[in-house]
Amino acid sequence: MLGMLVVAGMVLSALAAPVDSPATSAPTEKITLDVKTINGSGCPAGTATATADVASDNTSFTVHYTNFTAKAGGGASALDARKNCQINVLVHVPQGFTYAIAEAEYRGFAHIESGASALEQANYYFAGTSPTARVRHTYPGPFHGVWRATDTTDVAALVFAPCGEDRNLNINAELRADAGTSSGTSYIEMDSEHASVDTIYHFAWKTC
Repeated sequence: MLGMLVVAGMVLSALAAPVDSPATSAPTEKITLDVKTINGSGCPAGTATATADVASDNTSFTVHYTNFTAKAGGGASALDARKNCQINVLVHVPQGFTYAIAEAEYRGFAHIESGASALEQANYYFAGTSPTARVRHTYPGPFHGVWRATDTTDVAALVFAPCGEDRNLNINAELRADAGTSSGTSYIEMDSEHASVDTIYHFAWKTC
């Protein structure tokens, strides 16, 4: 193990190798995924972990964060207010297939005081391509509980990994907290210690 969404369309700008006909379903051969590196202010080495699990039907994979929290107010420092985490993963794809990220479901836990707000945003890209646009999800206070956000990509805008190559996928996530006019502490987190707060990335498959 390495130390480490509201619906909106994602605008993608990246180059990818051409693919042929879309697959009618996900490949049946088991997909594996390796977390290669993890870094950022939200997941410094030795203080956070991230693991990734592929669904049994190969339609998605899940990222589990630990200790990824932004907070503001109540004595929190300016550095606490913005946290980011980048995970670099390698998806091992069966021969004759390639994939894109069609949808991402983000979940976490937050306590936001009245007058305060919090923000989650994320993007991703394959090594050697341009990052996708960041989609912002803002949560005003008062709020206490599990937050959810989903980023979806139009079929015509899907960015597929180049066929026949192992390309690492970079996932960038950011959390921000703003105390605003509040006096208490507000925070937003992606932390697997709370139930059902994992991040899920859904595959789109094509044959090469």
